[in-house]
Amino acid sequence: MKKYVAMIFAIGVICAGGLATSVSAKEHTVEKGDNLWDLAKEYNTTIDDLVDLNELSTTVIQPDQVIQIYQVHEVEKGDSLFTIAKEHDVTIEELTEWNDLQSNLLIVGQRLTIEDVPEIDEKETTEVAAQPKEEKKEVEEKKQPKEETSQSSEQAQEEAKTPATNDGETMSVTATAYTASCEGCSGVTYTGIDLNNDPNAKVIAVDPNVIPLGSRVYVEGYGEAIAGDIGGAIKGDRIDLHVPTKDEAYNWGVREVEITILD
Repeated sequence: MKKYVAMIFAIGVICAGGLATSVSAKEHTVEKGDNLWDLAKEYNTTIDDLVDLNELSTTVIQPDQVIQIYQVHEVEKGDSLFTIAKEHDVTIEELTEWNDLQSNLLIVGQRLTIEDVPEIDEKETTEVAAQPKEEKKEVEEKKQPKEETSQSSEQAQEEAKTPATNDGETMSVTATAYTASCEGCSGVTYTGIDLNNDPNAKVIAVDPNVIPLGSRVYVEGYGEAIAGDIGGAIKGDRIDLHVPTKDEAYNWGVREVEITILD
């Protein structure tokens, strides 16, 4: 979601990053009867994108020619990285990396590259599944570390996922402000909250590793809010709170405030 952010070092519009300058694209070997129109339709891209990616001087392609291909998603009103990732069965982290995004802010009409995700080797999976129980057990034992090591690893992973804060904890954070009231803004947060329907909604962007998404948080000078958004610059002890207008965002500026995690 596109945001206006009031900050000491830069006050203005934060926009999502452009498409990456280079991508790892899927390759298609041209067969007799193939044309760019059919390829663009098959892979959910455009002829112009295929021409640009392959630096073609003509739209005529020849058998055995290798064409690089990737899918493109054009951002529509209501889209968020969460909904786009879910639609294309990829992760938000992958979308961010493929498109060199500096934040989760999207602009209507923006085009996002959807690269290929490596598929599971079905042959290997089938071979393991087809083995007798004793043989499969040996394979599993080879792949799995000792029980104690496995449990320690799982415990460490769970601890890493657990936010640092607990319910009722109070902490000091740096708070900036943003608004969804701008031309071309989707108005939808990372968690799907539509701020267009309620411009007075109390929503803050947080670092999920510090404040869990969906938490109720009391913010000094702002009130009770929902942790319903994230941002590329919102890391650690920083939050970004939603206000109805750009003037209010500018007036808020950058403040050190106390917050309390309610639940």
